[in-house]
Amino acid sequence: MNVRNCKKCGRIFNYVSGMPICMQCKEKLEEKFQEVKKYIQENRHASIPQVSEACEVSTNQIQQWLREERLELAEGSGIALFCENCEAPILSGRFCEKCKNSMANKLSDSIKRPEAPKPQKKKDPKENPKMRFLN
Repeated sequence: MNVRNCKKCGRIFNYVSGMPICMQCKEKLEEKFQEVKKYIQENRHASIPQVSEACEVSTNQIQQWLREERLELAEGSGIALFCENCEAPILSGRFCEKCKNSMANKLSDSIKRPEAPKPQKKKDPKENPKMRFLN
């Protein structure tokens, strides 16, 4: 059992995986996420600082939700998000579709596929004659 203190409230909880926060704080964070999502749907041209101020959520948290692809920006939104690889504008996540596909192709190319075993030739004793002694 992995017991930790919650990063938000300091309570002790049984840590399983993900962010090291307790269930109560996760539920509060999810409520804030729904509030931010609703605000962005109603105010498509709002910037991150405007959303942060209106919903009382840190700008870092909003950017994290965008990077996790939990939130997606609308076309023409006031929020600018760029691909971490090529700096192309994107609506959510960390990479544009072109970079995602390129990385996936490179990854699949780097994984060696098992080759079928090559049939071994049987050695012909006449090819390599050696002296043999019999007892």
